[in-house]
Amino acid sequence: MKNFIFTFIGIFIIFSNAFGQDVDRSTSKHEKWEFVLEGAGDAFQIGLPLSAGIMTLIKKDYEGTKKLALSYGTSLAITYSLKHIVRKQRPEGRELFDSFPSGHTTSAFSGASFIQRRYGWKYGKYAYILAGIVGLSRMEGPDGWHDIWDVLGGATIGIGSTYLFTKPYHKGKIDLGFYGDGNYYLITFRYRF
Repeated sequence: MKNFIFTFIGIFIIFSNAFGQDVDRSTSKHEKWEFVLEGAGDAFQIGLPLSAGIMTLIKKDYEGTKKLALSYGTSLAITYSLKHIVRKQRPEGRELFDSFPSGHTTSAFSGASFIQRRYGWKYGKYAYILAGIVGLSRMEGPDGWHDIWDVLGGATIGIGSTYLFTKPYHKGKIDLGFYGDGNYYLITFRYRF
């Protein structure tokens, strides 16, 4: 657990400044928390899949690294294909027609769902909270880039692609056990497929 938290905090610090808004906030009609929320969403959408990848390397789960690349790549391919097919206009009257689904949300939920699916709810619950913050930031940030349907679409694609390609992590495929009480002895053998 400590590895996940420290890894994620480090990634957040690095990316939070890189994705900061260059806006004159003194003349803005938005409150400071909206800019903080949007900056956090920008950082978490990269930080979650990056943390998932780092976790696979720390655990020497190279099969997981392949599964993450496949599920993440699939989710992004679906998302950006749908943006060009659906051509939904962005909220607040912008002349941009790539609103559905939210790419930030897809990325965040792809990383969060991989962490949960591969390594369990011990890590996954925190990852999903952070992914939820990304979804919220896309609707409530100062720019309001998406509506609820865009965010739900992105989350569904991210989670769906992960569950399609990823299985839970098992350190070893073979487990041997032994029990003995003096009169009886039992040897167990279990193989995970």
